[in-house]
Amino acid sequence: MDLKLISDDGKPAATLSASDALFGREYNEALVHQIVTAYQANARSGNRKQKGRADVNKSHKKPWAQKGTGRARAGQANSPLWRGGGKIFPNSPDENFSQKVNRKMFRAGIASILSQLVREDRLSVVEQIALDAPKTKLFAQKMKGLGLFGSVLLVTDKIDDNVYLSTRNLRDVLVVETHRVDPVSLVRFDQVLLTKAAVAQFEEILA
Repeated sequence: MDLKLISDDGKPAATLSASDALFGREYNEALVHQIVTAYQANARSGNRKQKGRADVNKSHKKPWAQKGTGRARAGQANSPLWRGGGKIFPNSPDENFSQKVNRKMFRAGIASILSQLVREDRLSVVEQIALDAPKTKLFAQKMKGLGLFGSVLLVTDKIDDNVYLSTRNLRDVLVVETHRVDPVSLVRFDQVLLTKAAVAQFEEILA
């Protein structure tokens, strides 16, 4: 699989030979949906708390007599059928939302996403990203020179301090190292920019 290696002016400079298993895999929509859903579910925290019948501060006295009033039977005011009563199945703070994804499935899903990005022409490879100073304006000019617009995910083997500091104020730009790439970011951003070293690391990690 040959990936286009773009120069600083945004024009294809050469081609980079990459693994077909990583960048030429057939798109598996069901698998991608599963790993994206699992990643989002694992990021949830069980912080919801609802009150059950035992937690509601209501009187335990029977509201009215069982018979003779013409009304429906009622035992306690904390009944879930009553306004202000407890929930039947209340949410607890220790609720676990985590989903298990096998390592082999996760790697195959990431490879499927990367391959689809290549087919959609949303993935670009550059020799390296470096800035002379930590200035947001310099990074914005760099992205414009590379021909990248919209939201950009920059994946590098090692984060440069100047690049990191230059992108902190940009809402639509995220810089991550190769081993911290997640499926949600790969799907969410309009453009994915990889450094040449990041491609080599991807092939090593996801092989």
